[in-house]
Amino acid sequence: IPHRGTNAGPSLRSSIQPPTFAKSFTIASLQQYTNSFSPENLIGGGMLGTVYRAELPGGKLLAVKKLDRRASVHQKDDEFLELVNSIDRIRHTNIVELIGYCSEHGQRLLIYEYCSNGSLYDALHTDEEFKAKLSWNARIRMALGTARALEYLHEQCQPPVVHRNLKSANVLLDDDLSVRLSDCGLAPLIASGSVTQLSGNLQSAYGYGAPEFESGTYTYQSDVYSVGVVMLELLTGRQSHDRTRPRGEQFLARWAIPKLHDIDALSKMVDPSLNGVYPAKSLSNFADIIARCLQHGHSSD
Repeated sequence: IPHRGTNAGPSLRSSIQPPTFAKSFTIASLQQYTNSFSPENLIGGGMLGTVYRAELPGGKLLAVKKLDRRASVHQKDDEFLELVNSIDRIRHTNIVELIGYCSEHGQRLLIYEYCSNGSLYDALHTDEEFKAKLSWNARIRMALGTARALEYLHEQCQPPVVHRNLKSANVLLDDDLSVRLSDCGLAPLIASGSVTQLSGNLQSAYGYGAPEFESGTYTYQSDVYSVGVVMLELLTGRQSHDRTRPRGEQFLARWAIPKLHDIDALSKMVDPSLNGVYPAKSLSNFADIIARCLQHGHSSD
Protein backbone atom coordinates (compact mmCIF):
# COMPACT_ATOMS: atom_id res chain seq x y z
CA ILE A 1 0.00 0.00 0.00
CA PRO A 2 1.58 3.30 -0.99
CA HIS A 3 2.23 5.77 1.82
CA ARG A 4 0.85 9.30 1.70
CA GLY A 5 2.80 11.40 -0.74
CA THR A 6 4.24 8.45 -2.64
CA ASN A 7 3.07 7.65 -6.14
CA ALA A 8 1.12 4.50 -6.74
CA GLY A 9 2.96 3.67 -9.97
CA PRO A 10 2.88 5.24 -13.41
CA SER A 11 -0.41 5.91 -15.15
CA LEU A 12 -0.90 4.07 -18.43
CA ARG A 13 -2.96 6.82 -20.04
CA SER A 14 -0.84 9.86 -19.30
CA SER A 15 2.02 11.23 -17.27
CA ILE A 16 -0.44 12.16 -14.50
CA GLN A 17 0.08 9.89 -11.50
CA PRO A 18 -3.04 8.11 -10.23
CA PRO A 19 -4.24 9.37 -6.84
CA THR A 20 -2.45 7.96 -3.81
CA PHE A 21 -5.57 7.39 -1.72
CA ALA A 22 -8.65 7.86 -3.87
CA LYS A 23 -10.06 4.65 -5.27
CA SER A 24 -11.40 4.31 -8.81
CA PHE A 25 -15.09 3.23 -8.91
CA THR A 26 -17.04 1.99 -11.94
CA ILE A 27 -20.36 3.54 -12.99
CA ALA A 28 -21.94 0.08 -12.64
CA SER A 29 -20.90 -0.22 -8.97
CA LEU A 30 -22.08 3.32 -8.18
CA GLN A 31 -25.44 2.61 -9.81
CA GLN A 32 -25.76 -0.44 -7.61
CA TYR A 33 -24.81 1.47 -4.43
CA THR A 34 -27.17 4.41 -5.15
CA ASN A 35 -30.11 2.32 -6.35
CA SER A 36 -29.55 3.66 -9.90
CA PHE A 37 -29.20 7.23 -8.59
CA SER A 38 -32.79 7.09 -7.41
CA PRO A 39 -34.65 10.17 -6.07
CA GLU A 40 -34.85 8.40 -2.67
CA ASN A 41 -31.04 8.48 -2.51
CA LEU A 42 -30.76 12.13 -3.52
CA ILE A 43 -29.15 14.22 -0.77
CA GLY A 44 -29.04 17.57 -2.57
CA GLY A 45 -27.63 19.53 -5.44
CA GLY A 46 -25.83 22.72 -6.38
CA MET A 47 -24.22 24.45 -9.32
CA LEU A 48 -21.54 21.75 -9.65
CA GLY A 49 -23.82 18.72 -9.60
CA THR A 50 -26.05 16.46 -7.52
CA VAL A 51 -25.15 14.37 -4.48
CA TYR A 52 -26.53 10.89 -3.74
CA ARG A 53 -26.30 8.61 -0.74
CA ALA A 54 -24.56 5.35 -1.60
CA GLU A 55 -24.66 2.19 0.53
CA LEU A 56 -21.88 -0.33 0.10
CA PRO A 57 -22.59 -4.08 0.50
CA GLY A 58 -21.23 -4.01 4.08
CA GLY A 59 -23.60 -1.17 5.04
CA LYS A 60 -21.02 1.64 4.92
CA LEU A 61 -22.49 4.91 3.60
CA LEU A 62 -20.78 7.25 1.13
CA ALA A 63 -21.80 10.46 -0.66
CA VAL A 64 -21.51 10.42 -4.46
CA LYS A 65 -21.26 13.78 -6.25
CA LYS A 66 -22.31 13.47 -9.87
CA LEU A 67 -20.68 16.45 -11.57
CA ASP A 68 -22.82 18.58 -13.85
CA ARG A 69 -21.65 18.33 -17.45
CA ARG A 70 -21.44 22.13 -17.61
CA ALA A 71 -18.82 22.01 -14.87
CA SER A 72 -16.72 19.21 -16.35
CA VAL A 73 -17.33 19.43 -20.10
CA HIS A 74 -14.13 21.42 -20.75
CA GLN A 75 -11.96 19.00 -18.78
CA LYS A 76 -9.95 16.29 -20.47
CA ASP A 77 -9.56 12.95 -18.66
CA ASP A 78 -6.05 13.70 -17.44
CA GLU A 79 -7.16 17.14 -16.21
CA PHE A 80 -9.91 15.47 -14.19
CA LEU A 81 -7.34 13.03 -12.77
CA GLU A 82 -5.16 15.99 -11.87
CA LEU A 83 -8.13 17.60 -10.08
CA VAL A 84 -8.77 14.35 -8.18
CA ASN A 85 -5.09 14.26 -7.25
CA SER A 86 -5.19 17.77 -5.84
CA ILE A 87 -8.41 17.09 -3.84
CA ASP A 88 -6.86 13.82 -2.64
CA ARG A 89 -4.05 15.79 -0.98
CA ILE A 90 -6.50 17.89 1.07
CA ARG A 91 -6.55 16.14 4.46
CA HIS A 92 -7.90 17.86 7.56
CA THR A 93 -10.15 16.83 10.41
CA ASN A 94 -12.69 19.55 9.46
CA ILE A 95 -12.78 18.77 5.73
CA VAL A 96 -14.84 16.06 4.03
CA GLU A 97 -12.50 13.30 2.88
CA LEU A 98 -12.40 12.20 -0.75
CA ILE A 99 -12.75 8.40 -0.94
CA GLY A 100 -12.78 7.87 -4.69
CA TYR A 101 -13.74 8.98 -8.17
CA CYS A 102 -15.23 7.71 -11.41
CA SER A 103 -14.55 8.81 -14.97
CA GLU A 104 -16.45 6.68 -17.48
CA HIS A 105 -18.63 7.24 -20.55
CA GLY A 106 -18.23 11.02 -20.29
CA GLN A 107 -19.48 11.00 -16.68
CA ARG A 108 -17.41 12.43 -13.83
CA LEU A 109 -18.18 11.57 -10.21
CA LEU A 110 -16.48 12.20 -6.87
CA ILE A 111 -17.05 9.88 -3.91
CA TYR A 112 -16.78 11.28 -0.38
CA GLU A 113 -17.24 10.16 3.21
CA TYR A 114 -20.87 10.47 4.32
CA CYS A 115 -21.84 13.03 6.98
CA SER A 116 -24.81 11.69 8.93
CA ASN A 117 -26.21 14.98 10.25
CA GLY A 118 -26.57 16.73 6.90
CA SER A 119 -25.63 20.35 6.38
CA LEU A 120 -25.52 23.34 8.69
CA TYR A 121 -28.02 25.01 6.34
CA ASP A 122 -30.53 22.21 6.99
CA ALA A 123 -29.82 22.22 10.73
CA LEU A 124 -30.44 25.97 11.04
CA HIS A 125 -33.11 26.61 8.44
CA THR A 126 -35.20 23.49 7.80
CA ASP A 127 -35.42 21.61 11.10
CA GLU A 128 -36.70 23.63 14.07
CA GLU A 129 -36.38 20.67 16.43
CA PHE A 130 -32.75 20.05 15.48
CA LYS A 131 -31.98 23.78 15.64
CA ALA A 132 -33.33 23.99 19.19
CA LYS A 133 -30.66 21.46 20.23
CA LEU A 134 -27.83 23.64 18.91
CA SER A 135 -26.51 25.30 22.06
CA TRP A 136 -24.33 28.42 22.00
CA ASN A 137 -21.21 26.31 22.62
CA ALA A 138 -22.13 23.89 19.82
CA ARG A 139 -22.49 26.85 17.44
CA ILE A 140 -19.13 28.32 18.46
CA ARG A 141 -17.51 24.90 17.88
CA MET A 142 -19.06 24.81 14.40
CA ALA A 143 -17.77 28.31 13.62
CA LEU A 144 -14.33 27.28 14.84
CA GLY A 145 -14.34 24.08 12.78
CA THR A 146 -15.26 26.03 9.64
CA ALA A 147 -12.57 28.65 10.32
CA ARG A 148 -9.94 25.94 10.92
CA ALA A 149 -10.83 24.24 7.64
CA LEU A 150 -10.43 27.54 5.80
CA GLU A 151 -7.17 28.38 7.56
CA TYR A 152 -5.81 24.99 6.48
CA LEU A 153 -6.87 25.56 2.83
CA HIS A 154 -5.42 29.08 2.69
CA GLU A 155 -2.28 28.72 4.80
CA GLN A 156 -1.21 25.09 5.02
CA CYS A 157 -2.08 23.63 1.62
CA GLN A 158 0.65 23.87 -1.01
CA PRO A 159 -0.34 25.48 -3.29
CA PRO A 160 -2.98 27.34 -1.24
CA VAL A 161 -6.61 26.47 -2.05
CA VAL A 162 -9.37 29.05 -2.53
CA HIS A 163 -12.79 27.53 -1.81
CA ARG A 164 -14.99 29.88 -3.88
CA ASN A 165 -18.30 28.32 -2.83
CA LEU A 166 -18.40 28.66 0.94
CA LYS A 167 -21.92 28.60 2.39
CA SER A 168 -23.80 26.83 5.19
CA ALA A 169 -25.04 24.17 2.72
CA ASN A 170 -21.38 23.15 2.25
CA VAL A 171 -20.69 22.97 5.99
CA LEU A 172 -21.57 19.35 6.78
CA LEU A 173 -22.04 17.81 10.23
CA ASP A 174 -20.92 14.35 11.30
CA ASP A 175 -22.23 12.08 14.09
CA ASP A 176 -21.03 14.31 16.94
CA LEU A 177 -21.85 17.58 15.11
CA SER A 178 -18.21 18.18 14.17
CA VAL A 179 -17.83 20.28 11.04
CA ARG A 180 -16.72 18.81 7.72
CA LEU A 181 -16.36 21.44 4.99
CA SER A 182 -17.31 20.09 1.56
CA ASP A 183 -16.51 21.07 -2.05
CA CYS A 184 -12.89 21.86 -1.16
CA GLY A 185 -10.58 21.90 -4.16
CA LEU A 186 -13.39 22.25 -6.69
CA ALA A 187 -12.64 25.90 -7.57
CA PRO A 188 -11.07 24.88 -10.94
CA LEU A 189 -14.51 23.57 -11.98
CA ILE A 190 -16.18 26.79 -10.85
CA ALA A 191 -13.58 28.79 -12.78
CA SER A 192 -14.34 26.93 -16.01
CA GLY A 193 -16.61 28.23 -18.73
CA SER A 194 -20.30 28.70 -18.07
CA VAL A 195 -20.07 28.01 -14.34
CA THR A 196 -17.91 31.07 -13.52
CA GLN A 197 -20.57 33.69 -14.18
CA LEU A 198 -23.20 31.49 -12.57
CA SER A 199 -21.11 31.02 -9.41
CA GLY A 200 -20.56 34.76 -8.96
CA ASN A 201 -24.22 35.47 -9.52
CA LEU A 202 -25.32 32.74 -7.10
CA GLN A 203 -22.88 33.72 -4.34
CA SER A 204 -24.12 37.33 -4.56
CA ALA A 205 -27.78 36.34 -4.94
CA TYR A 206 -27.68 34.15 -1.84
CA GLY A 207 -25.87 36.74 0.24
CA TYR A 208 -22.45 35.03 0.53
CA GLY A 209 -20.63 37.12 -2.09
CA ALA A 210 -18.26 39.81 -0.87
CA PRO A 211 -18.82 43.23 -2.50
CA GLU A 212 -15.84 42.78 -4.85
CA PHE A 213 -17.57 39.69 -6.25
CA GLU A 214 -19.80 41.82 -8.43
CA SER A 215 -16.76 43.08 -10.34
CA GLY A 216 -15.80 39.47 -11.05
CA THR A 217 -12.84 39.37 -8.64
CA TYR A 218 -12.46 36.50 -6.21
CA THR A 219 -9.71 36.38 -3.59
CA TYR A 220 -8.86 34.57 -0.36
CA GLN A 221 -10.60 37.47 1.41
CA SER A 222 -13.81 36.60 -0.44
CA ASP A 223 -13.73 33.18 1.29
CA VAL A 224 -13.22 34.95 4.63
CA TYR A 225 -16.25 37.15 3.94
CA SER A 226 -18.36 34.04 3.19
CA VAL A 227 -17.25 32.46 6.49
CA GLY A 228 -18.37 35.65 8.23
CA VAL A 229 -21.84 35.18 6.70
CA VAL A 230 -21.95 31.53 7.87
CA MET A 231 -21.04 32.73 11.38
CA LEU A 232 -23.87 35.27 11.19
CA GLU A 233 -26.26 32.41 10.38
CA LEU A 234 -25.04 30.60 13.51
CA LEU A 235 -25.47 33.77 15.59
CA THR A 236 -28.90 34.85 14.33
CA GLY A 237 -30.50 31.64 13.03
CA ARG A 238 -31.39 33.63 9.88
CA GLN A 239 -30.70 32.66 6.27
CA SER A 240 -28.02 34.54 4.34
CA HIS A 241 -30.76 35.79 2.03
CA ASP A 242 -34.46 35.64 2.88
CA ARG A 243 -37.01 37.19 0.52
CA THR A 244 -39.80 36.79 3.07
CA ARG A 245 -38.26 39.39 5.40
CA PRO A 246 -38.76 43.19 5.16
CA ARG A 247 -36.63 44.78 2.43
CA GLY A 248 -33.84 46.09 4.64
CA GLU A 249 -33.45 42.68 6.31
CA GLN A 250 -33.34 40.37 3.29
CA PHE A 251 -29.54 40.23 2.95
CA LEU A 252 -28.25 39.06 6.32
CA ALA A 253 -24.76 40.65 6.16
CA ARG A 254 -26.05 44.03 4.98
CA TRP A 255 -28.64 44.07 7.78
CA ALA A 256 -26.28 42.83 10.51
CA ILE A 257 -23.04 44.76 9.90
CA PRO A 258 -24.23 48.07 11.46
CA LYS A 259 -25.51 46.22 14.55
CA LEU A 260 -22.43 44.13 15.39
CA HIS A 261 -20.84 46.83 17.57
CA ASP A 262 -24.07 48.00 19.21
CA ILE A 263 -24.61 45.96 22.40
CA ASP A 264 -28.41 46.44 22.53
CA ALA A 265 -28.94 45.72 18.83
CA LEU A 266 -26.56 42.76 19.06
CA SER A 267 -28.47 41.00 21.84
CA LYS A 268 -31.70 41.44 19.84
CA MET A 269 -30.05 39.76 16.83
CA VAL A 270 -29.29 36.50 18.65
CA ASP A 271 -31.25 33.46 17.46
CA PRO A 272 -34.45 33.34 19.61
CA SER A 273 -34.18 29.53 19.76
CA LEU A 274 -31.21 29.98 22.14
CA ASN A 275 -33.67 31.43 24.70
CA GLY A 276 -31.08 33.92 25.90
CA VAL A 277 -28.71 31.16 27.07
CA TYR A 278 -25.24 32.41 26.10
CA PRO A 279 -22.36 34.25 27.83
CA ALA A 280 -22.44 37.99 27.05
CA LYS A 281 -18.64 38.14 26.71
CA SER A 282 -18.63 35.27 24.22
CA LEU A 283 -21.34 37.05 22.19
CA SER A 284 -19.35 40.28 21.88
CA ASN A 285 -16.15 38.35 21.00
CA PHE A 286 -18.04 36.39 18.33
CA ALA A 287 -19.52 39.62 16.93
CA ASP A 288 -16.02 41.16 16.72
CA ILE A 289 -14.70 38.17 14.78
CA ILE A 290 -17.69 38.27 12.40
CA ALA A 291 -17.21 42.03 11.83
CA ARG A 292 -13.54 41.46 10.98
CA CYS A 293 -14.43 38.70 8.50
CA LEU A 294 -17.04 40.88 6.81
CA GLN A 295 -14.90 44.00 6.61
CA HIS A 296 -12.40 41.97 4.58
CA GLY A 297 -14.92 42.33 1.81
CA HIS A 298 -14.54 46.10 1.92
CA SER A 299 -10.82 46.60 2.48
CA SER A 300 -7.46 44.97 2.01
CA ASP A 301 -7.02 44.54 5.77
